[in-house]
Amino acid sequence: MSAPLVSVLLPVYNAEPYLAAALESVLRQDYERLEIIAIDDGSTDRSAYILRQYQKADGRISIVSRENRGLIATLNEGLALAQGDLIARMDADDIAYPSRLSRQVAAFAQQPQCAICGSGVDTLVGARIVRGTADPIYQLCSLRILSMFFTIFIHSTVVYNRRVIPEKILRYDPRYVHAEDFDLFRRIADRFPATMIEDSLIAYRIHDGSVSSRHRREMRRTHLAIVTENLEREATAVVPGTLCDIGEAVTPDTVRRAADSILALEGWVATLPAETRPSYEQGTLNLFYFIYQLISDEQRPELTHEFLSRAQKWGLIRRREKYGLLVGAYAPWLSRVSTAATRRVDALSRHLQSVPAAAVLPRYHMS
Repeated sequence: MSAPLVSVLLPVYNAEPYLAAALESVLRQDYERLEIIAIDDGSTDRSAYILRQYQKADGRISIVSRENRGLIATLNEGLALAQGDLIARMDADDIAYPSRLSRQVAAFAQQPQCAICGSGVDTLVGARIVRGTADPIYQLCSLRILSMFFTIFIHSTVVYNRRVIPEKILRYDPRYVHAEDFDLFRRIADRFPATMIEDSLIAYRIHDGSVSSRHRREMRRTHLAIVTENLEREATAVVPGTLCDIGEAVTPDTVRRAADSILALEGWVATLPAETRPSYEQGTLNLFYFIYQLISDEQRPELTHEFLSRAQKWGLIRRREKYGLLVGAYAPWLSRVSTAATRRVDALSRHLQSVPAAAVLPRYHMS
């Protein structure tokens, strides 16, 4: 049997500083039977020029260049153009390690009924890389259940299997802007097998211009709306709309109701059969941390203090965060100082754990 064609779907919007490295990382894969569907979504920088220069050197690149229509329209256009049985997502600011596609193609060969495959990531910040670590929940828990609570894969790591996923399902829904991957993954995982390669196959770049950084608030609102839909289908004790409310505004009232929802959800999970309960427990824990981070980012420590107290979750946060937040209800200014210091310590810790990108990545154009 011949090796399957892999279509690499690459949306591009003002990616000039990073695009060359992303392209080269795909073109230099040790799996060569691929095509790149690059859609320039109305870039105003030199992205279109960079794409054309690489296309001249490698005919596996197809380019569509047009006015800006947004990411979801671009992704769906790329899906329609792709010729391969396997469709790999790639972001224009990330870097694929050389064996990324061969590893994922092999995973589908071993599990022909698998619909979607993701992988671990390393984190690329500036010119340094923080190595990713495997999360045991991917081996211990049901990906179908986990996909109800959070985006189970980093978007740029996934490969879709068109031999398994019907065309009517393999589309991004424009109702879920900035969480379109969460929605698609939950719909696929609900009906078909999914798998995770724990090794890091992508260097996932963190920078202020990324979609996740620029649209964090809207992403969180949509994320919580999706979780609410999933929980309502499960007929849980969570009050409908409560999670959406804190996504709209972090107030003393929405904080209290979010904490009550976490407790109600935990009570419902405790009644579930033993074989599924651990997966729901992990999903609920992830939801707690998601809301905790959302509240913390408001930099109103008194609200974070209220959430942790009402949800009875002080034992789930790090000691140095706890010390700063314990005074949040009485001296918010002191808590803010402590929280800022904690963030600086975290940044230093990440730097000390990182390695120079040049020591890990091939010699791509690291603009």
